[in-house]
Amino acid sequence: MHTVHRTPQLAITHQAVNTLNADLLVLPMFEGDDFADLPGLDRATGGEIVAAQTRRELRGSLYETFQTTLDSEWSTRRLLLVGAGPRAGFTDERLRRLATTAGLVARQRRLERLAIVTRPGLGADPARVVQVLAEGATLANFEGASLKRESDVSWLSAVDLQVPEAEGLSDAVTRGVTMGESSNIARSFANEPGNRLTPRLFAERAVALAQGTGLKVDVLDETRITQLNMGMLLGVSRGSQEPPRLLVLEYTPAAPSATTLGLVGKGITFDTGGISIKPAENMDKMKDDMSGGAAVIGAMLAIAKLGAPVRCLGLVPMSENMPDGLAIKPGDVLTSAEGKTVEILNTDAEGRLVLGDALWYARQLGATHLVDVATLTGAVVVALGKTTSGLFGTPPAWVGDVQAASDRAGERSWPMPVFDDYFDQLKSEIADFTNTGGRAGGAITGALFIKEFAGGLPWVHMDIAGTAWAEETKAYQPKGATGVATRTLIELARAAGRWNVNVPR
Repeated sequence: MHTVHRTPQLAITHQAVNTLNADLLVLPMFEGDDFADLPGLDRATGGEIVAAQTRRELRGSLYETFQTTLDSEWSTRRLLLVGAGPRAGFTDERLRRLATTAGLVARQRRLERLAIVTRPGLGADPARVVQVLAEGATLANFEGASLKRESDVSWLSAVDLQVPEAEGLSDAVTRGVTMGESSNIARSFANEPGNRLTPRLFAERAVALAQGTGLKVDVLDETRITQLNMGMLLGVSRGSQEPPRLLVLEYTPAAPSATTLGLVGKGITFDTGGISIKPAENMDKMKDDMSGGAAVIGAMLAIAKLGAPVRCLGLVPMSENMPDGLAIKPGDVLTSAEGKTVEILNTDAEGRLVLGDALWYARQLGATHLVDVATLTGAVVVALGKTTSGLFGTPPAWVGDVQAASDRAGERSWPMPVFDDYFDQLKSEIADFTNTGGRAGGAITGALFIKEFAGGLPWVHMDIAGTAWAEETKAYQPKGATGVATRTLIELARAAGRWNVNVPR
């Protein structure tokens, strides 16, 4: 197995642009850009920039790239222009993707040292610009083809960020690198085949990553899970020879914290659908059904490193969903750790079951605010497509806090309704409720099922079924795991104290 991701050495420099020494000089280019802030640039390219603009080969469209050479008066002889789109409405998300695009182009050309130049229009706050560029460059240093016998991978080794004089930029670099690294950790988990990431191995790898971080770690095995009467997690795991695990990571800040953020991530390491088995086509993609759990692990590692101001719990219920002779069947009734009974109508609606028991346990450990993350429903993909995660929760102010965090993270999300009458679809004649409400509003009924285990606390459910995996390669995103929600959870924890919902119930 080859290296999956590496962190390049990032540094701040205030040197003049023409004196930067790298393998590739990266300049963001806006639509209609005349490079007035960089006099002599076009001359140094022998007029190539203006010529390319004249023939409309170069327009500054989002993430388009144009590569040319610079004359000997410039220390770096290769120039990469990356389209930044229109100046109006430029966002952190575009800047992050611009940096990732540049890094991926450099890796394809086997160029190891980048110098990225900040220009007017990229953002008013230099520290924020630096953080986002560092995130993007770090995200570029990820390789999904880690199991090929022969792998000829080129990595970025160093990235210089050229910025005007400003204070606090080294901390911004650390934040950006840490957030990029945590997303890459989540991506590496989600890319792993199910036979190489069973629940036990998933837990063991998380424990190894947590060593030395200051996180308190607890792994509940099947015996302790049984003692806690977690009938839903145990029920899902019954069809597999692999026993379940419940990973608990705990971060305690230096200053006392009146609130505790409970982060719960779905950790189904492979999902066949169980007795309600999925179609064979695309079932291989179900190795990523633990992407929510991967996001929670990556986020908790970063939360500890960055010293977030709030106590945080990260819980990942881990199981396979398999269809052997002991598997739960449609019509079975499971009893949750909270004592609520659930009639199983479809064994492929298993993620909500394991999340329910884990949310209950997060409350027992003192959580006052809850966020769960899961590749939960195909219905959310129908509703929002592949570019936006669904947000469900109460109260609306807490949903707003999570959405604001996702906006800062560049991980687009959108609030969805959780009206009580949708819960009527989960009525059961023999149990407290069923585990599925049918196709109509499936993402909403799935969220309302989970809400039953939030205990009335501020709670948000993030359905990342459409965003956890990129089906197509884009300039800023290779095909494969995206690590979505990782940075959102980090930004949420770092914003504690500015939440709209701060008073524990």
